[in-house]
Amino acid sequence: MADYSYDGAYRAQAPRSGASLANWAGAAVSLALVAGVGVWGYGVMARDVSGVPIVQAMSGPMRVAPTDPGGHLADHQGLAVNAVAGSGAAEAPADRLILAPRPAGLGEDDVALGAIIPQAPAPMQASLADNAKVVALTAPEIAEDDPIQALANQLAAGAAPLAPLDAESAEVVTALNDTVAEPEAAKPAYTGPGLTHSLRPVVRPTGLRTASLAPVPVAAAASTQELDAGSLPAGTRLVQIGAFDSPETARAEWQRLEVRFGDYLDGKNRVIQKASSGGRVFYRLRAEGFADLSDARRFCAAFVAQNVDCIPVVSR
Repeated sequence: MADYSYDGAYRAQAPRSGASLANWAGAAVSLALVAGVGVWGYGVMARDVSGVPIVQAMSGPMRVAPTDPGGHLADHQGLAVNAVAGSGAAEAPADRLILAPRPAGLGEDDVALGAIIPQAPAPMQASLADNAKVVALTAPEIAEDDPIQALANQLAAGAAPLAPLDAESAEVVTALNDTVAEPEAAKPAYTGPGLTHSLRPVVRPTGLRTASLAPVPVAAAASTQELDAGSLPAGTRLVQIGAFDSPETARAEWQRLEVRFGDYLDGKNRVIQKASSGGRVFYRLRAEGFADLSDARRFCAAFVAQNVDCIPVVSR
């Protein structure tokens, strides 16, 4: 057997004082927690669940009316009927009754509309002498050497006084074809008072030709100016009306639209821009002369209402 040698007695290390103090503190907290839970649980079980908490009332009235509330009193206050709606029962009879004031009566001017009889206006008393004075004042004075009056006297030289027609008056036959009615013989001039009978006009010959009137020259409308699309600055407001195969077709379409929308195209410039898409070359017909986007949209709204394509665009 092997021999074991012993150097000396074994001594255990002494525990640290800090660790032991922490252990004792944790144990005390645990015991206190357990004790608190136990006391709380007992209080929950022992409490009367049906008990109502009692709240101590405050001293004094809850609401106090101000001494000077101000404002105006509401109508229909202090009536006995208000107590029925407020408390559900009628009040005791009042100790004093006051009659309502009498309604205001009608005055002498307050009468029914049917009793008002319209008065007819008094007729104007006018005499023939007064009428003659009025006519004399309003009639214009004609000078003796007036050329118009002289011409009127010359026309009325062969006129006869106006006379009532007989029952068997002769029928007036108007000459037709190439026959011209001969003028009546001149009659002596009538210079007495009263109306006169004017001369009958001569029938117009059928072979007479009327010379055509020369056309009145009309001021030529201001021609529409065509702008180059490349000269327009970026951001210019435009309106595209369509796309066409050639510039001539675009200009013809512009002239056709000027007939329909002359008022809208007044003051607008024509812009024809060349473009290509998918190997196909076409020409865009656009209008220039708009202040902002709203102006261009209003312009297009009028065209779209007439089934004409119109799109607001911006030059780039």
